[in-house]
Amino acid sequence: MYYYDYHFLGMHLIWWCIWGILLFWIYASPYTIPWRTPKNKTALEILKKRFASGQINKEEYLEKKKILEEGK
Repeated sequence: MYYYDYHFLGMHLIWWCIWGILLFWIYASPYTIPWRTPKNKTALEILKKRFASGQINKEEYLEKKKILEEGK
């Protein structure tokens, strides 16, 4: 067995590759992350979610829904 600059048979390089692959997998993962809002939600879906959670009342919901449907 040979020791070159305290790195045993290139293990240092292998560990950098493993960390690189791990970081790439984390950031390039196609799965949705809970705290990130998916970019494909429409304004009407967001409005429905706000109404369902109680952030807006029925009158506000109907008024904004009408505005959104007119804009199509």
